[in-house]
Amino acid sequence: MKRQIVSLISLSMVLSAAVLQGQEKRDSLKEKAIEEVVLVNVGYGTQKKSVVTGAISKVTSKDFENAPNGGIGQMLQGRSAGVTIAMNSGAPGSSSTIRVRGVTTYSSGNIDPNQPLWVVDGIPIPDADISSINQADIESIEVLKDAASAAIYGVQAAKGVVLVTTKSGKKGRISVNYNGYTSYSSPSKVLKLLNATEYAALMNEKVIAGGGSILFTDLSSLGTGTDWQKLVFNNNAFGMNHELSLSGKSEKSTFYSSFGIQQQDGIVATDISKYNKITARVNSSHKFLNDIFTFGENVFYSHVKNVGIGNTNNEFGGVLADAIMMDPLTPVIEYDPIKANQYPYTTPNIIRDANGNPYGISGMQQTEIVNPMAYIQTRLGNYGWSDVLVGNTYLQAEPIKGLKIKTTLGAKKAFWGDYSFTPLYYLSTQTNNIKRNNLYRSNGQGLDWNVENTLMYDKVLGEHSFSLLLGQGAYVTGAGNFSSATYFNLSSNNWYEVSFNALGNSTDPLDRTGNTYNFDPIKRTSLFARLNYNYKEKYLLTGIIRRDGSSLFGPNKKYGNFPSISLGWVVSKEDFWPSNDFVNTFKVRAGYGVNGNDGSLKVGQYISLMSGNGYNYYIGYNASGTQIGTAPATISNPDLHWETTAQSNIGFDAKLFNNFNLTAEYYKKETKDILMQVPIPGYVGVTDQPWSNVGDMTNQGFEVELSYKKTFGDVNFNASGNFATLKNEVTNLNGIPYIPQGSFQSMVPNYPAMLKEGYSYGSFFGYQTAGIFQNWAEVNAYKSSAGALIQPNAQPGDFRWVDVNGDGAIDSNDRTYLGNSLPKVTYGLSLNFDYKGFDLSAMLQGVAGNKIFQGLRRLDVSRANYQTVALTRWTGEGTSNDFPRLTTDDANGNFTNMSDFYLQDGDYLRLKVLSLGYSLPKSIVQSIHAEKVRIYVTGNNLVTFTNYTGYDPEIGGSVFGIDKGYYPQPRTFLFGLNLQF
Repeated sequence: MKRQIVSLISLSMVLSAAVLQGQEKRDSLKEKAIEEVVLVNVGYGTQKKSVVTGAISKVTSKDFENAPNGGIGQMLQGRSAGVTIAMNSGAPGSSSTIRVRGVTTYSSGNIDPNQPLWVVDGIPIPDADISSINQADIESIEVLKDAASAAIYGVQAAKGVVLVTTKSGKKGRISVNYNGYTSYSSPSKVLKLLNATEYAALMNEKVIAGGGSILFTDLSSLGTGTDWQKLVFNNNAFGMNHELSLSGKSEKSTFYSSFGIQQQDGIVATDISKYNKITARVNSSHKFLNDIFTFGENVFYSHVKNVGIGNTNNEFGGVLADAIMMDPLTPVIEYDPIKANQYPYTTPNIIRDANGNPYGISGMQQTEIVNPMAYIQTRLGNYGWSDVLVGNTYLQAEPIKGLKIKTTLGAKKAFWGDYSFTPLYYLSTQTNNIKRNNLYRSNGQGLDWNVENTLMYDKVLGEHSFSLLLGQGAYVTGAGNFSSATYFNLSSNNWYEVSFNALGNSTDPLDRTGNTYNFDPIKRTSLFARLNYNYKEKYLLTGIIRRDGSSLFGPNKKYGNFPSISLGWVVSKEDFWPSNDFVNTFKVRAGYGVNGNDGSLKVGQYISLMSGNGYNYYIGYNASGTQIGTAPATISNPDLHWETTAQSNIGFDAKLFNNFNLTAEYYKKETKDILMQVPIPGYVGVTDQPWSNVGDMTNQGFEVELSYKKTFGDVNFNASGNFATLKNEVTNLNGIPYIPQGSFQSMVPNYPAMLKEGYSYGSFFGYQTAGIFQNWAEVNAYKSSAGALIQPNAQPGDFRWVDVNGDGAIDSNDRTYLGNSLPKVTYGLSLNFDYKGFDLSAMLQGVAGNKIFQGLRRLDVSRANYQTVALTRWTGEGTSNDFPRLTTDDANGNFTNMSDFYLQDGDYLRLKVLSLGYSLPKSIVQSIHAEKVRIYVTGNNLVTFTNYTGYDPEIGGSVFGIDKGYYPQPRTFLFGLNLQF
């Protein structure tokens, strides 16, 4: 498959290059300067920015080409007001969680139903495939933030729309560009954990306080012990990226092709944390038959091989969780022959090093928390892969001036799978595989396709300008199938000796399992129209209507209508506007629109399917026998329909002092009919709760974007900054008291966040502390109005819980709002200088007003290691008022209660990018027949200013800010070269 694709691309490159050989020489530059016209992609076409009436943020290749970072989410981060972005993980190849103007739905039907719709060169692309796009191929990214702009995409637009436009050829001779860099990454921070002596001292104290006997009698002999973080982190993780492109444009044709290869090692457990990507792209367009017809295509291919560390941000084991919680007394390798010949090292299937020495096994804990270096050995040779081919082809006719008729065919074909070998191993009594090894392989393939027909007519009548768009589309997503197979009892227990090509090695070839099934595709159909009108580019109007139908909904309401209208007034073009050097241009705009969302559902959830699971009925006299029966699994809902998000906004765009561009806006968006599963009484007789449209939520906020551009002699300087606020509120849960969000084992309750009416999405609820009881007098004085002890199980050194409802008892009714995971403020600042060949760019980004739940220690693992903050614990009157005593008998729930003890401020300011480059003088460049030679060094994530004590305050996911061992983003230095011929 890959060889055929590469051959196809090579052939296309040769043919297009041949077409371009006859192109004219580059036009000489005009001496007279002309005003730059900025075009904005508004979906199915472009508009001049000066007449745009919607809220659209644009990021161009000039904003990030000197600062490569590899991910589209990171390219947008800090550059667009109202767009909140957080990495899901710092592991190589990870994607980002992106929110456009807050959270739109709280349904959990899909992996992340709040991600915006991504449209690449006109093709809707799932977020999972966005990270594979080559950054160097991107020409611009536009974010349609308001409903008035996004309504052109109808049912999938409620969460915002991100339009990605890739590069095309520029007029002139064929241009060849190369960009490559080598990078080295390291952790920007490690946790402060107890060493062996400190750990043993606290374990002694903890056990004695709980009524047990001392564990360690000679602390002085223990030393510092094993530094697990030092072992799992790589301070010199290698990466490299090479990109080569060929482009050009003639009077009849344009052509752009590229090839890229990327490799990145992870900073955590590098042996099982690697990412490799190969990409190729061909974009071209050709005019023929007197330029009436234009034919073009955009084809993109990517191959990704990803080696992941397994559990990330998970308290139930995994490399990082093990490194944090594993006791420092356990050695990495047990070299003592006496201990190595005693239990537990006599247990079969112990993991050993190349010299036959066993990896250390903890004598302090026998849980999922194990020696991380031994755990790594059990995952060697495992990987996931994908091959994705995305393309569209179009034919456009312009029979008369201003009338364009276009048909577009788009498709995405994806193949993916996983390969893993699980050896026989013993790491602890809870973490082992001692019965049979296995070899696993899965393969999936999917197909999305769409057909769109559009008619666009542009007409100018005097001082009136009209642009009309009519369109029709059909879309199918999610077609495909999946299969997997597992073979057990292979004769070899080494990952490099087994493969599916040698299954004869299996001692029991019949001992296998497998799974095969087909996906249910989603089908949508659409009609849409848009009218743009302006008078003298002074009075502006945009109206949109889209009608969508979806197979996800019931027969009564399969179709939905999504209208919008936006208005603009360029006040500075009025005769009464005074000529001044303060406000050069001023445009007021406002809009209202309705968008939809069907991404919270899966196929068939509006109907009642039959199920045979768990339905037993009796047959025969006196119930002498039973039979498995079938019954409806849930109640059907033929009225199930779209979630609808109505959004209104008002703002202005201004140019100040000839060099400043200012945009300010207020918005409010209200989502109605959010899809939820509705609790029903058990006597109804179904096992699955039915889906219905019952929830509501609002988001509102202010956004400001300010940019400045100026030349001072030989110095060119430009800066841009943005600032946005967000207030989110869940306004209706259909009578449900709350919905749990997130999870954390053994905590009461075992979820740190919840949805609750009147509060924000992802709000933390728990017990509120009011210091620590310093003595028995304080414990006995904490009484109810009736004179009863409020905390009868408390002792000095325990938390004093706030009796929120004043009933004289501490119970679940005292759990209260403790903070929110969504940032209330997001901001970013970009600075760019260039001077006589030198260029310097910096980008800072940050958030404020949010909390982070830090769950870096298992509550049910009494002997897990602590961070050094535990050294400030309460040990007697006056020693601490914020960290309670340590004991194995936590009757007061100091550590098991969800409380503000686990929450920290999530505010941060990060120097995301700092890049310094130098372009060689033209005299040197021309001597090698080049147009540009630039060398550069770039630093990513160099400095983070935060009070958060975990690895990284930027924590994405369906609920932000839940840290259970988050894989941190690395600090990276890149050394690169740009060549242009």
